[in-house]
Amino acid sequence: MSTIGVDLGGTKVALAHLEGDELGESMVQPTNCSSADALIDQIVEMVQSVDADGLDAVGVGVPSIVEFETGRVVRSVNVPLRDVPLREVLRDRLGLPVFVDNDATVAALAEAHDEHLRLVAHNLVLLTIGTGVGGGIVLNGRIYRGATGGAGELGHTIIGLDLSRPVPRAGKFPLPESLECAAAGVALDRLAEKAAEDNPDSGLGRLHGAGKPVLGREAVDAARDGDRVAVRIVELWGERLGIGIANAINTFDPDEVVVGGGAAQAGELLLGPAERVARAHVVPGLGEKTRIRAAWHGVRAGVLGAALLADHEVERTGGDAHSEGSAAR
Repeated sequence: MSTIGVDLGGTKVALAHLEGDELGESMVQPTNCSSADALIDQIVEMVQSVDADGLDAVGVGVPSIVEFETGRVVRSVNVPLRDVPLREVLRDRLGLPVFVDNDATVAALAEAHDEHLRLVAHNLVLLTIGTGVGGGIVLNGRIYRGATGGAGELGHTIIGLDLSRPVPRAGKFPLPESLECAAAGVALDRLAEKAAEDNPDSGLGRLHGAGKPVLGREAVDAARDGDRVAVRIVELWGERLGIGIANAINTFDPDEVVVGGGAAQAGELLLGPAERVARAHVVPGLGEKTRIRAAWHGVRAGVLGAALLADHEVERTGGDAHSEGSAAR
């Protein structure tokens, strides 16, 4: 099978060709966010520039809620796509079957496969920790999308409530009690900045005193160097994430919970406390077979997952992009 995977993000578009079990080098361009038409033109031009004979299909991962059955992008974050029939438009422009899905969802599909593209985790939950917290779910070896295509928004699960007060009114997302608010990259930024102000003699405090930025990246670097204050705030970040992981295990009892996005670069500094807290908050008897790990495929998970999506859907539908998609839910 020969497919192309496109990973569309708010800052860059990445594309790679998958031939059999070999994923080619990624082509990367800044995202043209000037309009929906301009962005679609960019995707078409990038796909057409690939020298690949006998191409079977194209898969596209987008930061959006997607109606998978039709390939319509319902609503997006950071890209100008809203109520756009992206599958239909790209299929007509490219003359190939096209399959469109959420970017975190296809990344989860990639993470269910090892480096030889063998399916090794039939039930998997992916948490992507970056500016926000995204997620994707694979059940019984297939993507789980839910009724509207938006399943996997685990960053918006509520992980903390003040039970002495009424349930707070819902407002702008992310809600203050959510996993995203507590454990996204910007949460670590806030922890690092406050720790630097409160501990002027620490490594982070000295950076702050010198007028240098003190964000999550600096906190992780300082923690690696053994700075006690930085180690503690990264540990706290991991403990918050651990509550989210426990919720995922209690809900799905998966083979694996995978942590991806920029947070994965923190390695055991993050995963150690996250796993400790997660294990302590899982219902006894659940999660005994669940492995908690960092993502394998890194920044390439998006393009690989999109290419695998196209591969799997061509195999399932015989290349008919109009075939009923709900069977893959």
